[in-house]
Amino acid sequence: MAKLRQEETPNAGCAMSQREMNLLWLKDTLEHLTTCQQQLEWAQDAQSVFVLTETMLRDLECCRRLCEGINQRSRLQHVA
Repeated sequence: MAKLRQEETPNAGCAMSQREMNLLWLKDTLEHLTTCQQQLEWAQDAQSVFVLTETMLRDLECCRRLCEGINQRSRLQHVA
């Protein structure tokens, strides 16, 4: 795997902010939801449907909490 030079990487040498981490987590969770939805289209048995839909509900709850946190921090920053 080719190593990127420091100037090629965004925020090289800087820690990710809480907002950046939340947005990355949100992106990953939404991608996981998409994968589950694609699997759900092909699921035939009740157990698979159950596992996939329960997983999707947990992912949706995680997305909701992340979005609420981003929204709350945004409102607090706007007030300050």
